[in-house]
Amino acid sequence: MRVSPAELRIESLGDCEHNSPLSATSSVQFVEDERRVLIQHEVLPGDEIHRDLSLEKAGPRRRIFFDPNTTTAAIVTCGGLSPGLNNVIRSIYLELRHTYGVRRVLGIQHGYQGLNPAIGEPPIEIHGEFVENIHHLGGTTLGTSRGPQDPTLVVDFLAQSEIDILFCVGGDGTQRGAGIIAQEIERRGLLKSVVGVPKTIDNDIPFVSLSFGHITALEEAEKVLRAAHTEARGAVGGVALVKLMGRDAGFIAAGAALASQDANFVLVPEVPFPLEGEDGFLYALEKRLQDRGHALIVAAEGAGQHLFPQPRDRQDASGNTLLHDIGGLLRERIMIYFRERNIPMTLKYIDPSYIIRSVPANAWDQILSNHMARRAVHAAMAGKTNMMIGYWDSEFVHVPICSAVAQKKKMDLSDDLWQGVLRSTGQPHW
Repeated sequence: MRVSPAELRIESLGDCEHNSPLSATSSVQFVEDERRVLIQHEVLPGDEIHRDLSLEKAGPRRRIFFDPNTTTAAIVTCGGLSPGLNNVIRSIYLELRHTYGVRRVLGIQHGYQGLNPAIGEPPIEIHGEFVENIHHLGGTTLGTSRGPQDPTLVVDFLAQSEIDILFCVGGDGTQRGAGIIAQEIERRGLLKSVVGVPKTIDNDIPFVSLSFGHITALEEAEKVLRAAHTEARGAVGGVALVKLMGRDAGFIAAGAALASQDANFVLVPEVPFPLEGEDGFLYALEKRLQDRGHALIVAAEGAGQHLFPQPRDRQDASGNTLLHDIGGLLRERIMIYFRERNIPMTLKYIDPSYIIRSVPANAWDQILSNHMARRAVHAAMAGKTNMMIGYWDSEFVHVPICSAVAQKKKMDLSDDLWQGVLRSTGQPHW
């Protein structure tokens, strides 16, 4: 990731004139703004340490910008579902209410639509009873939607509702929208904070080495691969084709395959592969069936887009380019290939994406989402804005939204994850 020191600067609403309620707790370790986390955490022989390329460390500040007695905060969840969303909602509320004493916390319904009164439902007031058991549930109790809303209407709504802090929980599209809202707030000279909590089970947001929901997704996907492997082994010429999430990055497909150790082919967006010919995927699949009699194929949804005549020119509501259906293409071409060669083959096609998205978070993601949510509250109460919480080198950090949405995180093909996949599958090094 290429970035300049200026692109890592965190915006602030102004001087912090209030003592944090945490000052009364002797065990709290406050974090000064000058405390930084280096981006380059591994130094090779001959490298220079670029100390100016660092991220502001997240955590409670000794002095805060907002007076908790007069502050109103709101939470909005956007985009696709991910394990851990309800955990984030609950932890944000508990930190605001019980740590800082903020008395009014609102839940925005159905994503950014809820910030446009012309089409959205009014916000609900979040209280202790509302969040008591939601961390045991999948999905989001606030509802979600895709797509932005007119920032002028959104900021009008924030002003009319006297909302001082807006927490935006979602992926890169959500964070991009949060940045636009923050810019409109700044243009008007309003003192309102916008803080993002990054959510992507694809794990493809820069400066977030591990996003909440990703480990749960791997765990659930591994169960699917185990079942698919059983299906493949039980048939003559059995082939199981599983399509998993991963628009721009293959972290879920690679991670689930490495966890299961049963996959024979893993197809990801980072690695274009030939379909035909002696170096192609179909020939390698034929050899696999000749040698072992069955095969398990794992394909990320963004894999193989080069195999289609031309890229899609349409976008979804979140601004993502609509993908061609790699699962459908592979299913069709595999069946044609073996039928033309008169080779017995039974194909089972499985797409568990929406099932994986909707399950409750596992123990690790419950912990991670809690940490991210509470640090988002610390940042917002200290007057930080137009930023999101990151997770870098096992440290929680503040990341400017503009830098986080400027690029996509992809797998490093020389790293242990992909090299482990190649070794466990034995597939060609396309």
